[in-house]
Amino acid sequence: MSQLEQETLDKAIEAINGDMGALWITIAAILVFFMQAGFTLVEVGFTRSKNSGNIIMKNLMDLSVGSIMFWAVGYGIMYGSDTVLGGFFRSSPADQGYFFFSADDWYNLFFQTVFCATAATIVSGAVAGRTKFSTYLILSAVLTTIIYPISGSWYWPFDDDAWLNVAGFVDFAGSSVVHAVGGGAALVAAIMVGPRIGKYVDGKPQVIPGHNMMFGALGVFILWLGWFGFNGGSQLAWGGDDTVAAGSVIINTNIAAAAGAIAALFFTWMRYKKADLSMTLNGALAGLVGITAGCGAVNAFGSLIIGLICGIVVVISIETLDKKFKIDDPVGAISVHGVCGFLGTVLVGIFALDGGLIYGGGAKLLWVQTYGSLAYILWAVVTTFILLFILKKTLGLRVSEKEEVEGLDIHEHGMESYPEHISNSND
Repeated sequence: MSQLEQETLDKAIEAINGDMGALWITIAAILVFFMQAGFTLVEVGFTRSKNSGNIIMKNLMDLSVGSIMFWAVGYGIMYGSDTVLGGFFRSSPADQGYFFFSADDWYNLFFQTVFCATAATIVSGAVAGRTKFSTYLILSAVLTTIIYPISGSWYWPFDDDAWLNVAGFVDFAGSSVVHAVGGGAALVAAIMVGPRIGKYVDGKPQVIPGHNMMFGALGVFILWLGWFGFNGGSQLAWGGDDTVAAGSVIINTNIAAAAGAIAALFFTWMRYKKADLSMTLNGALAGLVGITAGCGAVNAFGSLIIGLICGIVVVISIETLDKKFKIDDPVGAISVHGVCGFLGTVLVGIFALDGGLIYGGGAKLLWVQTYGSLAYILWAVVTTFILLFILKKTLGLRVSEKEEVEGLDIHEHGMESYPEHISNSND
């Protein structure tokens, strides 16, 4: 084969690999898009039927508003080539404006858009059943336009302007970038909105069971499926050596989810003398969130341990927030995404094959993982507090007592999600 023929062949192979990579990222993005249905079902199933339509609307608007605002502004802040304030965030070049600017990156825009919507949706479940829809829309818009894109620019562009990337931080698919940010925002929102009526009586938490555990379980299975795109797509390629890498990421994701579910099952079985369904479902989600940071950096054994740890911690965290701190989180979003997002990021510093503590890497990576994740949480907490403080003084955060008791579906949206069912205050 002549040199010219070899060069032609190499270019053809490179083009095919590039097309395959773009195709895989697009397929992965579609899977992540479908996760929005999973979040909706989990939140609807874990809460009261009288608020189902409100939750559906919030999840729909997280995706809709997020798609527009991230395309128009957020993507430029997160991936723009110009740095602002010493790299604190980015902007697109002045001659192109903030609207999406690179025709070569349409698939990456779609992939990052659905990630952005995921971060916003995490907040929805934590404030379910008592939050003004108008206020929530503003929170979702600001989170997808400013809060998430700015902190995302600290790491994911993977260049010398991303300070956490330079520091050696590892968050393969977003345990901190996506989930800890969403969890931090959810924590502030749940505290500032306050608990649902009847949740705490004489300082003691009362069980307000979800109305449809079938929905909740189906939502978890959809999320589990979508996570293969969430983590596997974050390899940003499929071909050559990356085939093995993407495949191992998917296997690590599955192992951690299964381990999280098993850990939560047996931990609650011993603790409550019953195999608790809702905690086991959240255990699977905790394993998924926990492995998201390290799915490309650890082996299958590390994934197993991370899943087991997160599956136990999520149960303890949900109990602690509810009983000790009186923070009402109907779906466990703060614990699943915030606590396990932080924990999963930190555990990379222990189990990473390259630089992990147990593999002789010392404490350097562990330290970087810790302060990096805390930076994301602190950013989400501070910015969300400022925004909600302003909204509380202007529009207000909560619906009225009458609206909460009778249901947000009727008062916020003028409809019943289950019209054949007569709503009452205990529904």
